[in-house]
Amino acid sequence: MALYEHIFMVRQDVSSAQVDTLTQQFKSILEDNNGSIGKTEYWGVRPLAYRVKKNRKAHYTLMNVDAPAEAVKEMERQMSINDDVIRFMTIRVDEHEDGPSVQMRSGRGRDRDDRGPRDRDDREPRERDAKPAADKADDSPAESKAPVEEADAKEEDS
Repeated sequence: MALYEHIFMVRQDVSSAQVDTLTQQFKSILEDNNGSIGKTEYWGVRPLAYRVKKNRKAHYTLMNVDAPAEAVKEMERQMSINDDVIRFMTIRVDEHEDGPSVQMRSGRGRDRDDRGPRDRDDREPRERDAKPAADKADDSPAESKAPVEEADAKEEDS
Protein backbone atom coordinates (compact mmCIF):
# COMPACT_ATOMS: atom_id res chain seq x y z
CA MET A 1 0.00 0.00 0.00
CA ALA A 2 1.06 3.58 -0.65
CA LEU A 3 1.73 6.30 1.93
CA TYR A 4 -0.10 9.63 1.65
CA GLU A 5 -0.36 12.91 3.51
CA HIS A 6 -3.88 14.26 3.27
CA ILE A 7 -4.94 17.75 4.36
CA PHE A 8 -8.50 18.98 4.24
CA MET A 9 -10.11 22.31 5.11
CA VAL A 10 -13.59 22.68 6.60
CA ARG A 11 -15.74 25.84 6.68
CA GLN A 12 -15.06 28.23 9.56
CA ASP A 13 -18.62 28.24 10.93
CA VAL A 14 -18.52 24.49 11.64
CA SER A 15 -17.73 23.54 15.25
CA SER A 16 -14.59 21.58 16.13
CA ALA A 17 -16.80 18.69 17.29
CA GLN A 18 -18.25 18.50 13.78
CA VAL A 19 -14.73 18.55 12.34
CA ASP A 20 -13.87 15.57 14.57
CA THR A 21 -16.99 13.78 13.31
CA LEU A 22 -15.95 14.40 9.70
CA THR A 23 -12.45 13.13 10.45
CA GLN A 24 -13.87 9.93 11.95
CA GLN A 25 -16.15 9.52 8.92
CA PHE A 26 -13.20 9.78 6.51
CA LYS A 27 -11.12 7.41 8.66
CA SER A 28 -13.88 4.81 8.51
CA ILE A 29 -14.02 5.10 4.71
CA LEU A 30 -10.29 4.35 4.52
CA GLU A 31 -10.45 1.50 7.05
CA ASP A 32 -13.41 -0.10 5.22
CA ASN A 33 -11.24 -0.17 2.08
CA ASN A 34 -8.22 -1.88 3.74
CA GLY A 35 -6.43 1.35 4.67
CA SER A 36 -5.10 2.72 7.94
CA ILE A 37 -4.42 6.11 9.49
CA GLY A 38 -1.01 6.67 11.05
CA LYS A 39 -1.60 10.03 12.72
CA THR A 40 -4.21 12.77 12.68
CA GLU A 41 -3.52 16.41 13.58
CA TYR A 42 -6.06 19.15 14.00
CA TRP A 43 -4.32 22.46 13.21
CA GLY A 44 -7.22 24.68 14.23
CA VAL A 45 -8.88 27.59 12.48
CA ARG A 46 -6.43 29.49 10.29
CA PRO A 47 -6.86 32.38 7.87
CA LEU A 48 -6.91 31.62 4.14
CA ALA A 49 -4.69 33.47 1.68
CA TYR A 50 -7.76 34.28 -0.40
CA ARG A 51 -11.48 33.64 -0.18
CA VAL A 52 -12.54 30.08 -0.94
CA LYS A 53 -16.27 29.52 -1.43
CA LYS A 54 -16.97 32.79 0.46
CA ASN A 55 -14.84 31.72 3.47
CA ARG A 56 -11.94 33.71 4.90
CA LYS A 57 -10.90 31.09 7.50
CA ALA A 58 -11.02 27.31 7.72
CA HIS A 59 -10.43 24.38 10.07
CA TYR A 60 -7.31 22.47 8.93
CA THR A 61 -6.76 18.74 9.55
CA LEU A 62 -3.81 16.55 8.51
CA MET A 63 -4.01 12.76 8.18
CA ASN A 64 -1.12 10.38 7.49
CA VAL A 65 -2.69 7.64 5.39
CA ASP A 66 -1.47 4.15 4.49
CA ALA A 67 -4.04 2.88 2.00
CA PRO A 68 -4.53 1.66 -1.56
CA ALA A 69 -5.25 4.27 -4.22
CA GLU A 70 -8.89 3.16 -4.54
CA ALA A 71 -9.53 3.92 -0.87
CA VAL A 72 -8.04 7.39 -1.21
CA LYS A 73 -10.12 8.06 -4.32
CA GLU A 74 -13.28 7.05 -2.47
CA MET A 75 -12.42 9.32 0.45
CA GLU A 76 -11.76 12.24 -1.93
CA ARG A 77 -15.06 11.54 -3.69
CA GLN A 78 -16.90 11.70 -0.36
CA MET A 79 -15.11 14.96 0.46
CA SER A 80 -16.10 16.52 -2.84
CA ILE A 81 -19.76 15.69 -2.11
CA ASN A 82 -19.65 17.14 1.42
CA ASP A 83 -20.64 20.84 1.58
CA ASP A 84 -18.58 21.51 4.71
CA VAL A 85 -15.25 20.54 3.10
CA ILE A 86 -14.03 23.48 1.03
CA ARG A 87 -10.63 22.13 -0.11
CA PHE A 88 -8.50 18.99 0.21
CA MET A 89 -5.15 17.82 -1.03
CA THR A 90 -3.53 14.38 -1.03
CA ILE A 91 0.19 13.93 -1.63
CA ARG A 92 1.99 10.61 -2.01
CA VAL A 93 5.12 10.44 0.18
CA ASP A 94 7.97 7.96 0.57
CA GLU A 95 7.65 7.86 4.36
CA HIS A 96 5.63 9.55 7.06
CA GLU A 97 7.18 12.12 9.36
CA ASP A 98 7.71 10.96 12.94
CA GLY A 99 6.46 13.24 15.70
CA PRO A 100 4.46 16.42 15.22
CA SER A 101 4.36 18.15 11.85
CA VAL A 102 6.08 21.46 11.17
CA GLN A 103 2.79 23.30 11.64
CA MET A 104 2.38 21.92 15.15
CA ARG A 105 6.01 22.48 16.20
CA SER A 106 6.27 26.12 15.18
CA GLY A 107 3.11 27.41 16.82
CA ARG A 108 1.99 29.77 14.05
CA GLY A 109 3.10 27.89 10.97
CA ARG A 110 6.57 29.40 10.64
CA ASP A 111 9.74 27.80 11.89
CA ARG A 112 12.00 30.78 12.70
CA ASP A 113 15.10 28.61 13.14
CA ASP A 114 15.14 27.90 9.40
CA ARG A 115 15.46 31.57 8.45
CA GLY A 116 18.80 32.25 10.11
CA PRO A 117 19.95 35.19 12.23
CA ARG A 118 17.91 38.37 12.21
CA ASP A 119 20.72 40.88 12.92
CA ARG A 120 22.41 42.73 10.08
CA ASP A 121 25.85 43.22 11.61
CA ASP A 122 27.30 40.46 9.43
CA ARG A 123 26.77 42.44 6.20
CA GLU A 124 29.68 43.89 4.25
CA PRO A 125 29.78 47.73 4.41
CA ARG A 126 28.80 49.50 1.21
CA GLU A 127 31.03 52.23 -0.31
CA ARG A 128 28.64 55.02 0.57
CA ASP A 129 28.55 53.77 4.17
CA ALA A 130 32.37 53.58 4.34
CA LYS A 131 32.91 57.29 3.53
CA PRO A 132 33.59 59.25 6.75
CA ALA A 133 31.03 61.83 7.82
CA ALA A 134 33.70 64.59 8.03
CA ASP A 135 34.45 64.31 4.30
CA LYS A 136 30.76 64.64 3.50
CA ALA A 137 30.49 67.78 5.62
CA ASP A 138 33.57 69.38 3.99
CA ASP A 139 32.33 68.73 0.43
CA SER A 140 28.87 70.24 0.69
CA PRO A 141 29.67 73.69 2.20
CA ALA A 142 32.58 74.33 -0.18
CA GLU A 143 30.40 73.70 -3.20
CA SER A 144 27.62 75.92 -1.91
CA LYS A 145 29.92 78.85 -0.88
CA ALA A 146 31.66 79.26 -4.23
CA PRO A 147 28.64 80.38 -6.32
CA VAL A 148 27.50 82.77 -3.57
CA GLU A 149 30.89 84.48 -3.37
CA GLU A 150 31.03 84.88 -7.16
CA ALA A 151 27.55 86.41 -7.20
CA ASP A 152 28.56 88.88 -4.44
CA ALA A 153 31.65 89.88 -6.40
CA LYS A 154 29.62 90.57 -9.56
CA GLU A 155 27.18 92.77 -7.61
CA GLU A 156 30.04 94.85 -6.16
CA ASP A 157 31.51 95.42 -9.66
CA SER A 158 28.29 96.84 -11.01
